[in-house]
Amino acid sequence: MNKDNSQLPESKLRYWAVIPAAGVGKRMGTERPKQYLEIDGLSILERSIRVMLANDRIEHLVVCVSPDDTLWPGLAIVDDDRISSTLGGDSRAQSVNNGLRALAAYAHEDDWVLVHDAARPCLSTALLSSMIDELQHHDVGGILAIPAKDTLKLSSGDQDQISSTLDRTHVWQAQTPQMFRFGLLRDALADALIKSKPITDEASALEFQGLHPKLVIGDSRNIKVTTVDDIELAKFLLTKSN
Repeated sequence: MNKDNSQLPESKLRYWAVIPAAGVGKRMGTERPKQYLEIDGLSILERSIRVMLANDRIEHLVVCVSPDDTLWPGLAIVDDDRISSTLGGDSRAQSVNNGLRALAAYAHEDDWVLVHDAARPCLSTALLSSMIDELQHHDVGGILAIPAKDTLKLSSGDQDQISSTLDRTHVWQAQTPQMFRFGLLRDALADALIKSKPITDEASALEFQGLHPKLVIGDSRNIKVTTVDDIELAKFLLTKSN
């Protein structure tokens, strides 16, 4: 496939997705990884995948799973032709990097790739669509995020005393999906991994390159399931949205 798409109009560029799902969810304290816990008979991972593929602009989605994962092959959604899997890594950045490698034979440099959390099942189809619309002509890409509302405190070195109060005026809480040009994200992640940069999300890899991803207003209902209480909240939000 010819990858020289420097002259391609935006309407000809394609959209891809990666979901890192190799985590074991230690904070959840459950027998199985949190992405495989079920909400009304459907795993959290399947719900996160479904909302992504509900947008027909996404051509293909790669799920990055642990080498020891025995649950992924048993999901019904595995049979979807728009989904493939690859091995994840020891960190989120390594997993996403592997996912991008799996897409490298098909994606053009300026195509778009969206990275979404495996445990973020409450993303709405409307929010996903509006995000893509807002970012599709951006040079770099951007992320869903919400402005901080609560007062923010910086702890002291021993973590149990307040050191100072932070100015929340310019503080945002990052969400997913995070959407970037394929080539930019691939190169930024690879460079960050080589240099052992502290990558907590895809945007941070671009930031280390001196780039400035766009902030797109997200939704407080687009929660990431981290604790057992979050499962009940996600169940409520999903029921309310139906």
